[in-house]
Formats: sequence, C-alpha cells, structure tokens
Amino acid sequence: MSGRLQADTRAGGVEAVDRALSILGCFTERDEGLSLAEISSRTGLYKSTILRLTESLVRSGYIVRMADKRFAAGPTPMILGSFYRRRFKMEAFVRPLLLSLVEQANESASFFRKEGNRSICLFRADCRHLIRDQIREGDVLSLDHHAAGQVLARFSLAKPRMRIALMAKIPFVSLGEGDSETATMAVPVFSGSEGLAGALAVSGPLTRFTPEKLVNMRPLLLEFDERLSTSLASSQYFQARS
Repeated sequence: MSGRLQADTRAGGVEAVDRALSILGCFTERDEGLSLAEISSRTGLYKSTILRLTESLVRSGYIVRMADKRFAAGPTPMILGSFYRRRFKMEAFVRPLLLSLVEQANESASFFRKEGNRSICLFRADCRHLIRDQIREGDVLSLDHHAAGQVLARFSLAKPRMRIALMAKIPFVSLGEGDSETATMAVPVFSGSEGLAGALAVSGPLTRFTPEKLVNMRPLLLEFDERLSTSLASSQYFQARS
C-alpha cells in the first residue's frame, strides 16, 4: 500500500475502525456530498476498501448514499452530538444567558469546551446582524484559532498561582487570529467542583470590534461570566460531582 493511508494500530485499536473513522473525518461543512474518488483522495484509501467500509457506515446511519451515488453525513453523528452536549447538564444555565448576552452586546455569543487539543462550540446564540461570524454548535476549532481556545488552553494547564495571574489578564482578545476577518473576546467559566467548565465568548466581524467597543464590552462579559460561574457552582448537579 505504498503511497496510501495505513491506519496506525501500534497503540491499540482496530485497523478497519480507524479506516472507517478516517472516512467520517474527511467530510467538511462545505461538502454537500463526496464522490468515491474524492473520499479516496482525502483518506488515501483504495476505492474497494471505501466501498466495503461505507456499507457498514450507511447501515448504521453515519453516512448516507445519495441518488447521484455520492456520500454525505448521516443522522447518527447529530444524535451522538446531542448526547455529548446533554452530558454536561449545562444547557438550562448557558442557553438563556447567551441569549441575554447577545441582546446586550449586540454580537453573537458562544460557549466552548476543551476536548484534547481542540475547542468545541457547545452552545451558540447568533446576533441579529446580517453580517456575523459563522460559528455553529458542534464546530471544532484549534485552541489557537480564537480567544476562547486560548482561554481554554491556558487555564486548563495553569496551577493555582498562575491562574491568579491569568485572571488579571481577562478577557482574552483575538483580532484576526485564525480568521483574519473575525474578532473574539473570551473569559473562563468555572463550575466550582469541576474547575474550568469552559469559555464564554463574544465574537463578530473585526470591523465592528473597535477599541471603544472592546472597552465597553469588557465589563459586560465579565458580569455574565460571574453570573454563569455562580449558577454552575450553585447547581446541585455540579455540587454532586465534587
């Protein structure tokens, strides 16, 4: 299989599963459907291998086969995604707060969690502006892509003394990092028993995040951060996890 993808199973795992997951991982938000040749090009797998694996993926709903013989993402990942989000028991606290923050900031608001070396948008509320950044619930970003990722990366590794120093620097701001046209302001959210629960962020087009707006938005974001952290800390669910 020279020049073709070979799943690395030296650390454990099953090669066929790794290959199937590589097929799922090759889809992006821009893809309405992928042909067999496109999947082969992106994964490095032979077409015959892809056909065998997609039979199982189609049966389980991870992908669907379209009328034109292309493949697209199926419903099962969305179902699993909803399970992932509900596992944190945060929606009742985060969702209303995001909507209120959007009304006052007049920009979109998001809540991110850290998973490994990535940040995942767990909850999102869009502003009413026609022009806005296009982050959506379930989007996965690198930790250095935006201010929320930087918050998650730094606070997750910080020791108590270092955390005090980091708190003096919040909110973190990214202006055109990752996406040259997007600005983000973010703060860490703590649950008490769990520690770092995530990052609360406000984001939008770089052109609207003027120095004056950044100054005015800082106390607003800090206020909402305190409200959310207090709500999570007082929740019976999070107290039970301590």
